[in-house]
Amino acid sequence: MPDNLNPLHLLKGDAAAIETELLRDYKFGQQQLIELWGQACALAITKAYPLSALSKKQPTVLVICGPDENGSIGLVCARHLRIFDYEPTVYHPKRSSHSLHQDFTIQCEKMDIPFLSYLPTEVQLINDAYNLVIDAMLGLEADSSNIKEPYSGILVTLKQIKIPIVSVDVPSGWDAEEPSQDGINPEVLISLIAPKKCALNFSGKHFLAGRFLPYDIQKKYELNLPDYAGTDCLLEL
Repeated sequence: MPDNLNPLHLLKGDAAAIETELLRDYKFGQQQLIELWGQACALAITKAYPLSALSKKQPTVLVICGPDENGSIGLVCARHLRIFDYEPTVYHPKRSSHSLHQDFTIQCEKMDIPFLSYLPTEVQLINDAYNLVIDAMLGLEADSSNIKEPYSGILVTLKQIKIPIVSVDVPSGWDAEEPSQDGINPEVLISLIAPKKCALNFSGKHFLAGRFLPYDIQKKYELNLPDYAGTDCLLEL
């Protein structure tokens, strides 16, 4: 990526407007978008943490899913990681009544992906059992100033773990438009569509998943997205 090409960092409202346009005007389906994003997240994880580089004997990954769109993306990501020979376990404390979310849950269950009934509060148990944690909890639509249980408790645990965290789009607990001062500290961030304002000073590995975005939308919102290499569906910023 050329040094002079900096993608626009989106405000929350613009990100929501782009997704609405994709669904309403471009006739993308919500399931289609979630599948595209979830698969791209799994591919980003294989690039950041290839099987051969994992520290533990078993390629275990803990995927923590929220009840909204980010949680659905996490479920799709878990399914693709299973296909890529990782061993994901899902922790899904509040299951959504949304039929799409339920469908993605069943797809994971049918692939024998285990679901945890509770998250150990003893941090060392998580450090010992998994190579990394995927944070697909709260995402763009969450109000970072009013995080309720069980997610506030999960965030306390995630702040203490020693294994890497990979966050989907917006790290849970962060305001989408402000860099976090005291939130979780992911090692990898996977931005969807375009990076959000909160990622401006992110210093870890940063991937972008949004190659399917129609050119007219890119132009309208002046996203200034970098070129993807070859046939890749994600790139490292």
